[in-house]
Amino acid sequence: MTEAWKAAALLAAGYLLGSLPFGFLVTRAVRGVDVRDAGSGNTGATNVTRVAGVGPGLLVLALDAAKGAVAVELARALVPGAALVQALTGMAAVAGHVAPVWLGFRGGKGVATTLGVLGVLVPAAALAGLLAYAVVFALTRTSSLGSLSAGPAALAAAFVWPGTRLAVGVTATLYAAILLTHRGNIRRLLGRVEGRL
Repeated sequence: MTEAWKAAALLAAGYLLGSLPFGFLVTRAVRGVDVRDAGSGNTGATNVTRVAGVGPGLLVLALDAAKGAVAVELARALVPGAALVQALTGMAAVAGHVAPVWLGFRGGKGVATTLGVLGVLVPAAALAGLLAYAVVFALTRTSSLGSLSAGPAALAAAFVWPGTRLAVGVTATLYAAILLTHRGNIRRLLGRVEGRL
């Protein structure tokens, strides 16, 4: 297999891994409902927590993060020297989570999967983002505000360590995607009508 075909196969695999609908599956198993028809309507851990409880929400958080990490680790194993392909495979996993083929391209907002991707590619950014989320969420009980606050912290950490163009570019791109998926939340936050968890 040529390098180009290997890269294309990894991007497809990353997307398919990311599109595994854990939020949908866990909520269906625990509550017997389609999580897309309840709460905010997305399949991420926050909405699963609203619909099915803290335990299932934490499980989905872990599974959604894991699929991002596994996608990158798969790329690392198959193309160990191709940092860009590894990064693109991680981004493909986030895209799969946000727009899963199995659920009519209606998924989550990509935060947990982004955490998994950065946890492998840019650990300092993942840690900074996680800490920022935890602090903001503890103070406000608003998951979307925590997610939006995590991005600048992660980006700052990526600039500091390792500070490479790729690390900063990946972190910035994934944060831009999170801003896009949270545009409704941003409007509600500005209007002071965003729900708390």
